[in-house]
Amino acid sequence: MSTQYGNQPVGQHHATARSGAASENVLSIIAIVMGAIGLLFLPIVFGLGGLILAVVAKFARHERLSTIALLVGAVGLIGGMILGAVVAG
Repeated sequence: MSTQYGNQPVGQHHATARSGAASENVLSIIAIVMGAIGLLFLPIVFGLGGLILAVVAKFARHERLSTIALLVGAVGLIGGMILGAVVAG
């Protein structure tokens, strides 16, 4: 006995496949940019934000660029604080 709609799955919609590596590394790319900005401007805001995004990208989404994002976020946070202390003092 066949149904009116054939053998189509009912109630489940699968997301379309994403193409390109950039769409798979969105959080990592944002974290890299924020870490780089944090090196020069507001390291506690941008560096820490980049570091948090990098941790989420690494452990929750398993993105390929997340290790680089962690490194850039840490350098942006710590390096920006040191650079700010040197310029201020």
